[in-house]
Amino acid sequence: MMTARTSTTATALAASSGRNVAAELAYLTRALKAPSLAAAVERLAERARAEAWSHEEFLAACLQREVAARDSHGGEARIRQARFPARKALEDFDYDHQRSLKREAIAHLGTLDFVTAKENVVFLGPPGTGKTHLSIGLGIRACQAGHRVAFATAAQWVARLADAHA
Repeated sequence: MMTARTSTTATALAASSGRNVAAELAYLTRALKAPSLAAAVERLAERARAEAWSHEEFLAACLQREVAARDSHGGEARIRQARFPARKALEDFDYDHQRSLKREAIAHLGTLDFVTAKENVVFLGPPGTGKTHLSIGLGIRACQAGHRVAFATAAQWVARLADAHA
């Protein structure tokens, strides 16, 4: 969305070039689906003029802004799409309640090395031992790291397999 400030600067540019730069920027940021860039372009342009950035430096700053915004919004979208039953973090796990679990092992899983190595992680144990909490915590961390996640309990997977078999 273009601001009044963007319109003022763009109007000054348009007067010298005969183009409606504000309208072009509004259209192009909409076409590229880059709302963060649309909101930040005027501030970045002012900074670029004040600090005498090259065209390449200005373009890099614009693209960095949009990538950062997409990364932060993308993680949240992936978390919603994963359909976790609750929002849990690895840092919130109660190790005092589950003393047999080693913090170092969970911290290592939290690095997500198992994802890049294409390995499985299976939590086994009786009810109330934190299997779901840890699974959700790892899933959320994976979503934030850019991975797509599909969450389901063992009972849900069994039901899906039974439905597929029938």
